[in-house]
Amino acid sequence: MQRVKYSAYLDKIQSPEKAALLIKNHHILGVSGFTKAGDSKAVLPQVAKRALFEDLKVTVMSGASLGYNTDADLAKNGALYKRMPFQADPTLRKSINNHEVLYVDQHLGQTADMFQKIDKFKIDIAIIEAVSITEEGYIVPTTSIGNSPIFAENADKIIIEINTTFPESLEGIHDVKVLKKQPNREVIPVLESDTRIGDPFIKIDPAKVVAVVYTELPDSPAVIAAPDEKTKAISEHILKFLENEVEEGRLTESLLPLQAGIGKTANAILSGFTNSKFKNLTMYSEVLQDSTFELFDSGKLLFASASSMTVTEGCSKKVFSNFEAYKDKLLLRPQNISNAAEVINRLGVIGINTAIEVDIYGNVNSTHIAGTKMMNGIGGSGDFARNGYLSIFACPSMSKEGRISHVVPMVSHTDHSEHDVDILVTEQGLADLRGLAPIERARVVIENCAHPEYKAQLLEYFEDAYKLGGHTPHSLEKAFAWHMQLKTEGTMKVKDYACNEIEVKA
Repeated sequence: MQRVKYSAYLDKIQSPEKAALLIKNHHILGVSGFTKAGDSKAVLPQVAKRALFEDLKVTVMSGASLGYNTDADLAKNGALYKRMPFQADPTLRKSINNHEVLYVDQHLGQTADMFQKIDKFKIDIAIIEAVSITEEGYIVPTTSIGNSPIFAENADKIIIEINTTFPESLEGIHDVKVLKKQPNREVIPVLESDTRIGDPFIKIDPAKVVAVVYTELPDSPAVIAAPDEKTKAISEHILKFLENEVEEGRLTESLLPLQAGIGKTANAILSGFTNSKFKNLTMYSEVLQDSTFELFDSGKLLFASASSMTVTEGCSKKVFSNFEAYKDKLLLRPQNISNAAEVINRLGVIGINTAIEVDIYGNVNSTHIAGTKMMNGIGGSGDFARNGYLSIFACPSMSKEGRISHVVPMVSHTDHSEHDVDILVTEQGLADLRGLAPIERARVVIENCAHPEYKAQLLEYFEDAYKLGGHTPHSLEKAFAWHMQLKTEGTMKVKDYACNEIEVKA
């Protein structure tokens, strides 16, 4: 009980099963958790179990994805009515694409604003994971902050989950500030990655707390495949590009604060910095992965600011067994500050994110398979793409044994338009699109990013479209032919094209 330092909460300690009974049909829940970190591990699973035997459907809002099988069990058991703003679970994804669960895919930096603007999203119960509770009854979060402060502020009731797996030394790495409602919002005075502007805890009204439960389940470990030849090549292309930016005098060897999305490709790109020429790096991101701690250990990284720590089991053991070595190098913030346009623009963040597919003009699809099937969500990539110093998007040039080209004539769904994309990179090469007109971009993308097996096919499409005229030449009859052929024949590849290198005229 020593983690609960506010005595008035002691008589509210109860089992997760009992606390879950406070949640009723049609409730809107605001739950902690950002990309598997700091999420509800005790109460929400009990809600999923109740839904097997009761008429219970709830709306679940979080920071980002939840860990373990929580999203899957909620969806499988019919407990979900609506989910937002991000998910990454295959079972839930299937339910979304089958219209069994409504899904709102949002820029992660904008979710908090929605709660302040729209009364219908009043939260019935907030469920927040904590490492401890202060003497004032305030919440010290665990490995993420996400949307927890705005959930707690807008909720009628609060359930706190005390997770004893995490060391109490986590206290102090959080920087919590709740922004005022627009149009009276204050300036966010973050001037460097390590600038503190708030409190090391989430202030709440203790009268709202209806239950405190204990859990000792660690965060669901991230599963990140080791860098492969493709991701290593992508990383090398980006590093070479940044080295050239330094040589041209546009950047220094410390670059500008880095941001990277989640997953194998993003983690591999950041890992590449450990053996680079760069030094005294900083991060202003939304998620810290294994690569962040590799950079700390290599001496390349000075400080990292984000909203969540999402690491593998091995990295977690290393970090938390010697947390004092990292504590003064970390800050976790609410996601409407980690992803704030104002701060990203002021600091000049270099955003590195991944794509499902890109097209010859620089448009990016981050979310949908074949234009209609949701994968995960846009996450925070848009927050950084539009507002940062550099917007870099990476993906493989080809997959599925050559059946799919990730460089296409027209993306089947647009998340990031050509206006927000500076750099495209695949394992084949890098296309710098800055200052280029659409016709110039098409030629650079085909030459540098497309796989050799698809270059001739892409070039023919562009030349046919070019003859039709227009500022951004397209043949609407043929624009989605690649996607349709994949659907009907299982491949985008046209058999008539030889797999040879071609020259793309500048």
